[in-house]
Amino acid sequence: MSELLLDYIEHLEVEGGRSAKTAENYKLYLERFVEFTGDITVDKITSEIIRKYRLWLNRYSNDNDDSLAIITQSYHLIALRGFLTYLSGRDIVSLSPEKIKLPKVSRKQVTFLHYDEVERLLAQIPLTNEVGLRDRAIIELLFSSGLRVSELVNLNRDHVNTKRREFMVRGKGQKDRPVFIGTATAERVNEYLAARLDNLPPLFLSYSRNNIAGTGGDYRRLTSRSIQRLISQYARLAGITKHVSPHTMRHSFATDLLMNGADIRSVQSMLGHSSISTTQVYTHVTDEHLREVYEKFHSDPEG
Repeated sequence: MSELLLDYIEHLEVEGGRSAKTAENYKLYLERFVEFTGDITVDKITSEIIRKYRLWLNRYSNDNDDSLAIITQSYHLIALRGFLTYLSGRDIVSLSPEKIKLPKVSRKQVTFLHYDEVERLLAQIPLTNEVGLRDRAIIELLFSSGLRVSELVNLNRDHVNTKRREFMVRGKGQKDRPVFIGTATAERVNEYLAARLDNLPPLFLSYSRNNIAGTGGDYRRLTSRSIQRLISQYARLAGITKHVSPHTMRHSFATDLLMNGADIRSVQSMLGHSSISTTQVYTHVTDEHLREVYEKFHSDPEG
């Protein structure tokens, strides 16, 4: 099975158009199945083996005694079902992918920031040095555009057109979509770039601890993890007690659009969701807005 697994991972990248990160995750999930079965031949995979594997995943714990969340267990089964579908397409005898049923996963409550909270967060960022200008540009860009943090860290200077305030980004599934940014955000990005003394391609740079605001030192592309840390830091300084991450800014972008009257199909396109059901997770967070609309626009008959 391990040899066919490697063929499938290559297929995901070359023919399936999946990113290297997705392929890496699928490889990890499927290697756990190989570990569980002892690398049996694929024609030996049965419904009973899948049942026992699901039980094994549910009881799995690592060296730190951390277990697998239901959603993570589901990802393992999605990867396995994809592998079986691949085998079926090559006429290799194995278990039918339809035999694998995914567990029901309840979506977590979406965390987002109201506009006044975004302003409080931004107010904590000093604009007196290059690092502060960078951090302000990052957070404004996330809120203004709805970019995924993985998309943001891969941006180069020449990717972002601050004059047109519109550019293309390649998201999940190697799909391109247009991204729009506000005037203030475009100006903030320009301010940061104007403060830089380098001509390096990355839009956002990481500076070593010994580097002072672009005066030399170790330059490299900023990582998603670093952006997570800086957003959490400014949120704490702003007194925001909820968990704030780069994805929170994406949630805030979508919620702000919906609460101001945007239709869900347009929001779906701007987020780059392939399915409308993924975007619908935001509709329940705007329910509180519905009462305001009701009170404002609905006529109550006199008793």
